[in-house]
Amino acid sequence: SLSETGSGGAARRRGLAARAGLAELAILLALVAIFSVLNPHAFPTLTNLNTILNNAAIPIVIGVGASLVVLTGRIDLSVEGVMGAAGMAFVLLSANSRETADIGWLAYPAALAVGAVLGGTTGAIHALAKVPSFIVSLGMWYVGLGIAAVLFGYEMIPFLGNEAAVAWPTATPLGLPNSFVLALVVVGLGWLIERYTRLGRYAYAIGNNESVARMTGIPVAGFVVAIFAFAGACSALAGVMGSLALGAGSATVGVGMLFLTLAAIVIGGTPLGGGRGGALRTVTGVLILSTLYNGLILVGVDPSIQSGVSGVVLVAAVIAAGWSQRARLRVFK
Repeated sequence: SLSETGSGGAARRRGLAARAGLAELAILLALVAIFSVLNPHAFPTLTNLNTILNNAAIPIVIGVGASLVVLTGRIDLSVEGVMGAAGMAFVLLSANSRETADIGWLAYPAALAVGAVLGGTTGAIHALAKVPSFIVSLGMWYVGLGIAAVLFGYEMIPFLGNEAAVAWPTATPLGLPNSFVLALVVVGLGWLIERYTRLGRYAYAIGNNESVARMTGIPVAGFVVAIFAFAGACSALAGVMGSLALGAGSATVGVGMLFLTLAAIVIGGTPLGGGRGGALRTVTGVLILSTLYNGLILVGVDPSIQSGVSGVVLVAAVIAAGWSQRARLRVFK
């Protein structure tokens, strides 16, 4: 019957996804084993584990929002600009060496609002003006960097005055860096949204077949705007975390995060065509890349060839993770 066929197809899809997840986990464990052998004194230590997790926290937070965008078959390239604008807004609204407006804890939601507005604007232009998300978000990247540069101005660097807040990300009261614990909370929120809210369910539906989603009455434009706004808020939170880590404001606080996050999303098993994957899978992808970068540094690989090695591992990881689903992958030219 049709119901049996449908249930059988769903079961097969779950089986393929599970095998892909195991492939990604195997890659992560293999990297840990290799670097533990190559540098047994420095790599397999609690201190280095905390370093890896702390470095993974920001791209994980970005990845939660970015994964939701990719699930719809779209892409958000504005990450670094939104991080810069939100991070600078946070620093200047907190106690800092420039003695600008200090609104206390309200600086946190204010920074998130900056990111949500930038993200929502990206989504609105894309959905309503029918401009490709690639182009719109690329433009918003530079808009965000421009806002951050204006906020930074030509005065001295604004250093955060709250030493406890600056030390918070790397503190380990629970045995793990606070930054990573916060990232796990955001991942949990992202998973709940994906599984138990219309926003998440419709993201999968739009990514699987947008035409069918429209015919079933899903207001695609409205949900796309909401998804981009959520992604912007995640990038803004990452900008706040980066500013706390620096202890100062910087327009370039997000430099390098875009490639790392998008690579982690793909490695984690969320195809750029959308419809499959999600935040939990992105966590594995981030941990793979964070472990790789950390291990290469500790074994003394020359920085000039680290990017090449990372690229080779990235391609190999994508092939390994997607091999079991190669017959079903959609190819875009």
